[in-house]
Amino acid sequence: MTDKTPDAETRLAAAPGQPPADHREELRLWLRLLTCTNLIEGEVRTRLRAKFDVTLPRFDLMAQLEKAPEGLTLGDLSRRMMVSNGNITGLVERLAESGHVLRVAHPTDRRIAYVKLTEAGHAAFAEMAGVHAGWIAGLFSALPPADLRTLLRLLGALKQSVRGANAGDEI
Repeated sequence: MTDKTPDAETRLAAAPGQPPADHREELRLWLRLLTCTNLIEGEVRTRLRAKFDVTLPRFDLMAQLEKAPEGLTLGDLSRRMMVSNGNITGLVERLAESGHVLRVAHPTDRRIAYVKLTEAGHAAFAEMAGVHAGWIAGLFSALPPADLRTLLRLLGALKQSVRGANAGDEI
């Protein structure tokens, strides 16, 4: 059953009797980006769980480790995934229990451990990543290639705008 409740961006656009206000378009764009992100993320979460019995955070952690064959510390993973060390510890524990990752002690500092994908972890991630790429392509399939390129270019410009903004100006 599909939820027919309008999202925040749609409600803002349809607000009766409200004249266009300063920054209204920017707010609508931000809300539309959030809506698209939430829709895509929700679909990917559902599909990962149904097809592979894996959560999106576990998939994301495996993706980080796939890019770092030498392994990463819990702190490195925490920073890359922008979550707490406690969250990372739980994810690593569950992936270690399933045989997808292992912890390797630092050769000279016993307080530091590296987390690495096992062979089974590499194989599982390769399968999931291939299927995931197909899902993403399918979700974007209604957009012509030229629109995808334009959207990518515009979102790149937005990313630079956000990075270049001085957040302290408005606080």
